[in-house]
Amino acid sequence: MKKKTSYHCTECGHTTLRWMGKCPKCHEFGTLEEVEVSAVKQEAKAASRGKISAESGVVSITDVKEQQVTRHLFDIPELDRVLGGGLVPGSLVLLGGDPGIGKSTLSLQAAAAFAKKDRSVLYVSGEESLQQTRMRAKRINALHPKIGLLAEIDIERVKNEVEKSKPSLLVVDSIQSVFCPDIPSTPGSVNQIREATGRLLHLAKKTGVPVVLIGHVTKSGAIAGPKVLEHLVDTVLYFEGERGHSYRILRSVKNRFGATHEIGVFEMKEGGLEDVLNPSMLFLDQRPKGSAGSVVTICMEGSRPLLVEVQALVGNPAYGTPRRTCTGVDSNRVAMLVAVLEKNGGLQIAGSDIFVNVAGGYKLEEPAADMAIAAALASSFLGVAVPYEMAMFGEIGLAGEIRGVSQAEIRLKEAMKLGFPQVLMPDNNLKGMGRVDDGEITAIRSLAEGMAALFPAKSFV
Repeated sequence: MKKKTSYHCTECGHTTLRWMGKCPKCHEFGTLEEVEVSAVKQEAKAASRGKISAESGVVSITDVKEQQVTRHLFDIPELDRVLGGGLVPGSLVLLGGDPGIGKSTLSLQAAAAFAKKDRSVLYVSGEESLQQTRMRAKRINALHPKIGLLAEIDIERVKNEVEKSKPSLLVVDSIQSVFCPDIPSTPGSVNQIREATGRLLHLAKKTGVPVVLIGHVTKSGAIAGPKVLEHLVDTVLYFEGERGHSYRILRSVKNRFGATHEIGVFEMKEGGLEDVLNPSMLFLDQRPKGSAGSVVTICMEGSRPLLVEVQALVGNPAYGTPRRTCTGVDSNRVAMLVAVLEKNGGLQIAGSDIFVNVAGGYKLEEPAADMAIAAALASSFLGVAVPYEMAMFGEIGLAGEIRGVSQAEIRLKEAMKLGFPQVLMPDNNLKGMGRVDDGEITAIRSLAEGMAALFPAKSFV
């Protein structure tokens, strides 16, 4: 009797009855894997693991006893900050990032910091031998007798070892390398990753052992495996950075026990990662003085204000079609700002080559940086530098209006604290704001007002 088969996408988990060269859902080529239908039923059966709470029946929410959660601190300030004040017992943390960015280095340093507080750590390495892991730990000064190493890829053996040794922290490097022996698919496939994560989730909730999973990313920059992998875990952290820069950013995109979009900044050195407690000074360290096209903006990452430098270069096109190159900012957003500058700012800039860069490799994602990008473009186009001790923020609309942004008072205080007494900001944000005596605030309602305030000697007709 012929076995019934279906095809599962290893990237997004989509199922189809026939093979195709490209997945119809995620549009990736060569990702459909043949799986027996009986195996799919077996996976569904394995996924039903029962309750994760000690209560056996329905309980009124008002009758549930409230417990005081004691967080475990790593004493690594930037890591503790991103986690929301430390690691919660029984939580499942997913750490993703590009290959070689420093995920294993950060995990080993965190394990060593945990072990120094007389807590045992089980570090499961599915990709490196014990000798390789020890070599890395020695290089970054993370050797500690309380760290136990286990070179294993069988998830059931890992679970047995956790229940046997009862560590205070479990680190799995990486979730793509482990597999479930009762699931008939290859390690790293969607079904294996999803099932292994589910079993580790139940292990964490059952034993109270916090688990840190290291995950690889796909070509698009997302953590490999279906999105349900991110839905399963309690916290999702991305470790980001550019190859040409020594700093790394740890970004929280999901946190059930703290604020999301918090960031921690580290600097990669020969002895491992070091905290950068004042990231603004790092991004502004080599800013040129009196240079046209250089503007400082104040952005928010979670509850942390950051001052970063936006650079722009506007020149005559070498060919018929003007070039648009953007690094660290959305190219579509820059194209919109160029059009608004042309229409409402009085600058004939659309026919020029335009290059925009955020210094230090930082990525600006919020619209509050619009005013800084527009000012940098105008400064380079006119050849006039913006005042060196001025910072600015504000969203620009298509009609050229300057819209208010969130947490304006925090941005303003950070600028004053770091030596930027002049601030250009939306007029709408001044309403309800306390008095500021230490600085000079220029409130604007339109892009034309901003251009006139920044370049009073120029005519914008």
